[in-house]
Amino acid sequence: MHNLSTVVRFEIVRTLKKKSFWIAALAVPIIASLVGFIIFFSNKTTDDQAKKLATERYSVGITDPANQISPNLLKSIEAKIINTQASGEEAVKTGKLDAYFYYPSDVSREPVKVYGKNVGLFKNSRYQDLADQLLKQSTAATTSSATRSVLQGSVKYDAITYTKGGEVDKGFLNTIAPGLFLVLFYFMIATFGNQILTSVTEEKENRVIEMILATIKPTSLLVGKLLSLITLAFIQMLVILIPIVVGYILFKEQLSLPQFDLSSIPLDPLAISLGAMIFAVSFLMFTGILMTLGAAMPTAKEAGSFFGATMALVFGPLYAAPLFITSPESPIVQFLSYFPLTAPIPLLLRNAAGNLAVHEALIAIVILIVTTLFVISIGVRIFRFGALEYSRRLSFKEVMSRKS
Repeated sequence: MHNLSTVVRFEIVRTLKKKSFWIAALAVPIIASLVGFIIFFSNKTTDDQAKKLATERYSVGITDPANQISPNLLKSIEAKIINTQASGEEAVKTGKLDAYFYYPSDVSREPVKVYGKNVGLFKNSRYQDLADQLLKQSTAATTSSATRSVLQGSVKYDAITYTKGGEVDKGFLNTIAPGLFLVLFYFMIATFGNQILTSVTEEKENRVIEMILATIKPTSLLVGKLLSLITLAFIQMLVILIPIVVGYILFKEQLSLPQFDLSSIPLDPLAISLGAMIFAVSFLMFTGILMTLGAAMPTAKEAGSFFGATMALVFGPLYAAPLFITSPESPIVQFLSYFPLTAPIPLLLRNAAGNLAVHEALIAIVILIVTTLFVISIGVRIFRFGALEYSRRLSFKEVMSRKS
């Protein structure tokens, strides 16, 4: 293992020198910046159009047999009172009025009729908006503030729940800190998984594996690649996340992004520690699985065909996400939580939801560690016998039957 550091350093430096690595890493923040610019430009243009639309004046006629619309509002927009619906509709057709609204005696049973001159798809909505505002403001003037709050759904509720220890439960905020490990796991596997899968086959396709194995043991080479790929995955993650975080801090107001008070997020040391351990072991296990598959395949193309199946295995449990939150004690949730190939998502999600007991987490972590060590050992064995195999994939039976 004395060449392990050499392998790690070589793999990291070689990858960092590749344009493809930086293109893949910088593509996300660049695309995010472009999307942010488009959102900003779109919001600004829409706001300008909305402000311009709000200041435009146009002739309006109204028929209101039940006198539901406030006379003051009608006066403020210089609305004309029309005796019949037919007369108002005809006035719009002939161009004498820009808009006409007919309010039936019972708006709960009959629709409000809105007629207007065509001024474009976007501007045509101004007629219905005005008719709606006139009715809402007139109704609000005849009801109490309490009634308006109930009808508008603006009543505020201050709900407080307590934990068993008597502390105030902060609800969804409790899931943010430990839930970041679930997002991080998905991000790392989705963005870096294919590179991990094909990394081992690269030297085989280049026909330089013979020279490498003449000086480095297969175990040192595979473990070195494993460590270097994990390091590169974290480097890529930082390259992607740092510009996004900086962009959020500097341009959140221009992009109308939501404000977050980070000080209000609870930091549960136990949940965060368990989440970090589950994430680390799970990522190491699936890195080992992908490298083992790559070692068994003769070409990167064949190795890539297994990537989709591996992703389905990793993220398939997401379809049962509600079950992990509402019924953590059910047999299927328990099975998925302890079966190593499906365990990462259920464990990380349950840990974020707060229904993963400490003893369950520790048992699952031990299972994941044992599985990881087994997968890496199998990967080393496959690589030892399959490194020089260019024409076919190795079978598990064949690898296990050979002597070291």
